[in-house]
Amino acid sequence: MEALLPGLSLLLTLLAAGWGHGAGAAWETSGGCKLVQSTVDCTGRWLSCVPGHLRGDAEELLLDDNTIQVLGNASLLSHHQLRHLSLTKNRLELIEPGAFLSSQGLHVLSLADNLLFTNYSLTAAALSALPALRVLDLAGNRLTEDMVSVLVQNLSSLESLSVARNIIMRLDSSIFINLTQLLELNLEKNYIFEIDQAFEGLQKLQRLNVAYNYLPCVVEFSLTQLRVLNLSHNVIEWFLALEIDDLFELEVLDLSHNRLLFFPVLPRQSKLSSLLLQDNQLSFYQRLPNGTSLADITVQFLLVDGNSTNITTVNLWDEICHSNLSSLRLLDMSQNQVWYLPERFLAQMPSLTHLKLNQNCLETFHLSEEDPLAMLMELDLSQNQLAELGAEVGARDILPNLQLFNLSTNRLQVLPPGVFTYTRKITTVDLSHNRVDLCPQPAVTGEVESPLCVDIRGVQTLTHLSLAGCGLQGLRGHPFQGTSLTHLDLSHNHHALSGDLEWLQDLALTLQVLSLRNTSLSSTPMDFSAFNKLMHLDLSGNSLTTFPTSLSILKLHSLDLRDNLLPALPPDVARTLLVRSLQEVYLSQNPYNCCTLGWWDALQEVEGLCVPDGQEVTCSFSSHTLSPRALPGAVLRSCRWRTANLALLYLVLALPTCLTILVAFVVVFLMLKEKLLKMVKSRCGVSSPH
Repeated sequence: MEALLPGLSLLLTLLAAGWGHGAGAAWETSGGCKLVQSTVDCTGRWLSCVPGHLRGDAEELLLDDNTIQVLGNASLLSHHQLRHLSLTKNRLELIEPGAFLSSQGLHVLSLADNLLFTNYSLTAAALSALPALRVLDLAGNRLTEDMVSVLVQNLSSLESLSVARNIIMRLDSSIFINLTQLLELNLEKNYIFEIDQAFEGLQKLQRLNVAYNYLPCVVEFSLTQLRVLNLSHNVIEWFLALEIDDLFELEVLDLSHNRLLFFPVLPRQSKLSSLLLQDNQLSFYQRLPNGTSLADITVQFLLVDGNSTNITTVNLWDEICHSNLSSLRLLDMSQNQVWYLPERFLAQMPSLTHLKLNQNCLETFHLSEEDPLAMLMELDLSQNQLAELGAEVGARDILPNLQLFNLSTNRLQVLPPGVFTYTRKITTVDLSHNRVDLCPQPAVTGEVESPLCVDIRGVQTLTHLSLAGCGLQGLRGHPFQGTSLTHLDLSHNHHALSGDLEWLQDLALTLQVLSLRNTSLSSTPMDFSAFNKLMHLDLSGNSLTTFPTSLSILKLHSLDLRDNLLPALPPDVARTLLVRSLQEVYLSQNPYNCCTLGWWDALQEVEGLCVPDGQEVTCSFSSHTLSPRALPGAVLRSCRWRTANLALLYLVLALPTCLTILVAFVVVFLMLKEKLLKMVKSRCGVSSPH
């Protein structure tokens, strides 16, 4: 019986391990790897080879971030069920030709960030033994185009291939010739400057990424089956699609961060939903700022292909008219040189929901019933030179679905009357850094309002409004009447506030976020007590010398008091309702007194309160700037002496006064003693001794 005990113990251990594995538990193998269900994870174990004695029925083996240099013929002999193998970030130089013979069912193979350029021909022989391989990652292996061609020549089953971050320079039709099943190809961050019919045989290709290369142009684009094309971060000056009537499946085209001079010549028929043209040199040339017209001017592109030369003539504007943009939903033309939009340009995009024209040179933008933009939800016109936003009188179908309208950093002084009444779903408006003023509610019957103001009264859907840096002058009346603003930014308006918050009372029940940064607030009492929904308040960059007492009863989550003139916070601040609800408070750049830091010590003990700029908080002591987190002992003793000396000073000042009063009382008493005694005796009926 005793002889059977060790065997029984081993059996119970194995059963327990098997039970834990079946329940999804993780346990370590002999090589220090973790096993979770059918996945063996050996990431970051400083392994120089594939560990032996691993489970042979594992379907996924992760060997990332190790030091493996060679994957030998015997490395995977026991892994017959392997479907996913990852060797990313090793020092892999060679995969021996027979390494995958026992793992021919492999579907996913990641070999990124290795040194496969050293023995790529032998590695190619090993890869050719994987008839079921679908996903291959060869990124970051210092591969040239010729090396890539050899490595993938026999991988006809591939559906996804990444050769990003290599040293590929030129692509031709021979490189991917056998990849007939390829759906996705990643070529980003190489040195590609020329592509010569490299993708013509990839009839199933749907996603192509050639970002971060050196392509100068794209002409005769004819990949009708492609759905997503990323050409961002190249040096492309023009994009010309082939002039055919075939339907292109293209849905997303990213040409951002290039050198485009003209609006791209797009396919006549496509399913394009997102067109990204950010950060180019794009403009329209039919009308020039000096009043001249280039309506009939054409540009000739000289296309040299070997010994043949083709000349393509393109009208600078008419080509766009032949492109069907009815499915376009996102158009990003930000950071360009657009100073006007051609007539009916937006009318071709009835499905547009997001339009970004920020950081251009627009001087006017006209809203009309001809370009209704009925589906538009976001319009960004910020950082232009807009002096006028035009709208047809009575055009009540303009921007009916607009939710976000960004007009910040322009030269606007006024908006079309009632423009926000047409936008029946507007929630966010940014008018910051314009010279606008808000229309006040007339205080006297018959008072005429200034025509140069923006009227947002009665816009019930509006919740976010930014008026930062607008030069607002003395807000009065009820500029926010009929709104339900939750976020209001009035920062950098030095003359907007008049001491009280009466003009803000219409938002007392809804306002949650309020920024009064750099608005010249001083110690004039401001009553915030009515704003019981307020959660975030920014009072930084002002001249506050005392803490607003009305804040003590609010349930703020965030409070910013930076860059004021506060010598201290109230001693009992840690016991207020405010601090019990606060999650973060900013306190730096104030001239705190090092000898009155009781409030600071109390704040440090408040559980859950974060002071993000706590390392920057300083206090002053005898013209020295110190950190309250580590005051020198000498400073603490001096502060105690100062407190004691102050008490002694009060005593010294009070003692002579008390003595003077006492002496005066005694003198008066002695002088009036006789009279007082006679008065008492006369009142009490006591006879005189004589």
